[in-house]
Amino acid sequence: MPKQIEGEPYVRISVDEAADLHGNEDVVFVDVRRTDEYIEGHVEGALFITVDDVLGRIDELPRDKDLLFICAAGVRSGLACEMAAAMGYDSSKLYNIEEGTPTWIERGYPTSQGTDL
Repeated sequence: MPKQIEGEPYVRISVDEAADLHGNEDVVFVDVRRTDEYIEGHVEGALFITVDDVLGRIDELPRDKDLLFICAAGVRSGLACEMAAAMGYDSSKLYNIEEGTPTWIERGYPTSQGTDL
């Protein structure tokens, strides 16, 4: 069940909750891991922006869609959510997928490999 912790400008969701939203045209998955991690496997159709590049590429994030940030374990994606919020993105549209990409892949959700950027 989605949850918001006091002081966090985003909502935490599980991989299963995120998978239910995959393919929804009002949602964008944003993978913020390193390039080598992304190439090994990522959410199919995810926008790839490393956490270190989020601020420099902030204009690539749509403001009219829900942004579901994902990394390996929910730490970098939480930081990316905070960056987006600090840059004026609506906190109600920012989501941190807590369990991360390895869990997404283990559960058999739509995954791509390589650099389908």
